[in-house]
Amino acid sequence: MLNFSSVTNLSNWQILLVLFLIIFDGVVWGWIVFDQPNKNTELYFLDVGQGDSELVILPNGPKVLIDGGPNNKVINELASVLRPTDRYIDLILLSHPQTDHFTGLIDVLKRYQVGVFIFNGRSGTVDSWSKLIKVIKENKIPAVVLAAGDKIHYLNSQFNFLLPDKNFIESTDLNETTLVSLLQSQNSKILFTGDIDAKIEDYLIRKYDLDIDVLKVSHHGSKFSSGEKFLSNISPKIAVIEVGKNSYGHPTKEVLKNLASVGAQIFRTDKDGTIKLLINNQGISIFKKK
Repeated sequence: MLNFSSVTNLSNWQILLVLFLIIFDGVVWGWIVFDQPNKNTELYFLDVGQGDSELVILPNGPKVLIDGGPNNKVINELASVLRPTDRYIDLILLSHPQTDHFTGLIDVLKRYQVGVFIFNGRSGTVDSWSKLIKVIKENKIPAVVLAAGDKIHYLNSQFNFLLPDKNFIESTDLNETTLVSLLQSQNSKILFTGDIDAKIEDYLIRKYDLDIDVLKVSHHGSKFSSGEKFLSNISPKIAVIEVGKNSYGHPTKEVLKNLASVGAQIFRTDKDGTIKLLINNQGISIFKKK
């Protein structure tokens, strides 16, 4: 217990520091004692620059981080979303082993405890991939390979993995090996597409009957994705483009036009910052950081 009589012998700045520590201690314990599990599904499209990273917080709190962006910017974004005392992520899901999707995960794995690492089974072709695998092994994190047909259930929420299947998992183009997932939670459907191109999009709509609410726009708005036929078939109400400063012209005018033509509300992390969707059985609320 703090002896308040000793405070009178401190300087003004020391008194302020003691008071700050008392208040901060009370706030932290307030989080621990009074915090209640969330009843909604929270979905964050993190502003990590020219790369992808999405955080899903399911009802009652389980957290799924999909991709980690191209650098350690994801650490600051997670810190702005999660409480300082929250250092556990249940699942990390890597869409495919390219640097703009996995490099940030190296620092995430060093800073946070992680329950399971999920990927498509393919290895990256750059040195940083070895660093990622080393951290996973050092922290004894189980690594699980998933593919088309696999599912993850939690209460009334479910991730359905639509791709890759045997037709694409061995492709020389790593974008074609993307672990595409459909999250169904609280009457909403969210499609995570990684970097798939038009060929994979056409395959998806031939194989599945997709009618979704939220689309993570593929490949940062590349001209090789988000075709008119694909978008008209899946009918997204909300489309989020994760993009930063780049020399590729992402997102292209053609993609923006295609998204607008199907009536999707368009958001992009380079202009809107981190985007939060609060999902419940009544609908979806949208919040922008910028």
